Amino acid sequence: MRRATATYLTSGALLGSVSAVAAYGTLSKSSQLFGPTIYRGPGRRRSLALTFDDGPSEGTLHLLDLLDQAEIRATFFLCGKNVQRHPAIAGKVAAAGHEIGNHTYSHPYLPLRSPRFIEREFTETQRIITAETGITPTMLRPPYGLRWFGMGTVQAKLSLLAVLWTVIGNDWSLPARRIVQRITGAITPGGIVCLHDGRAVRPKPNISETLEAVKRLIPVLRDEGYEFETVSGLFS
Repeated sequence: MRRATATYLTSGALLGSVSAVAAYGTLSKSSQLFGPTIYRGPGRRRSLALTFDDGPSEGTLHLLDLLDQAEIRATFFLCGKNVQRHPAIAGKVAAAGHEIGNHTYSHPYLPLRSPRFIEREFTETQRIITAETGITPTMLRPPYGLRWFGMGTVQAKLSLLAVLWTVIGNDWSLPARRIVQRITGAITPGGIVCLHDGRAVRPKPNISETLEAVKRLIPVLRDEGYEFETVSGLFS
């Protein structure tokens, strides 16, 4: 009985340790457990990177106009399904000189998914983005910032660096004023800002608050002395 109890306790402790390690690898922005990952630049300059997830959508066109007027190049993490839905808009993102990353095909939660599923999500999106824009991404961002077993393998296979963020605007639920407050209150030199020009893979998403936030955010950050770069530019 004592031996069985000891075995049970040892197994429970082991399971708890494994769960803790998996949780750390999934949730910690600094973890390298599931593949090479960054969440900010080195901060040698007073600059930051604007990044946009979940596009392209119809609203992306308005965002491109705002960025063009401000002479800013950003980094867009595109979903394969949305690129298939809006190939011309994805092409305009590329033609405007913005950086493009891989954000999976269908924007799923990756934890507890199989390595085969994870590989298929990123591999198919890599193919679609390259075919429609002529650009082969060198970066990925997992949906919701959650990583899992199998990501390291697909990153090595596709030569992709995982990019998380320093601050996220929560622009899918907040009004523009609070999005701006959230970002300006947390950003530091070398920071990576996460916003969204889509809402997962839903058709015709309303991104009006995101657009208004970007319109307000750019002059505020410039007044604070920030310059804008792509994610790769932060490291140049």
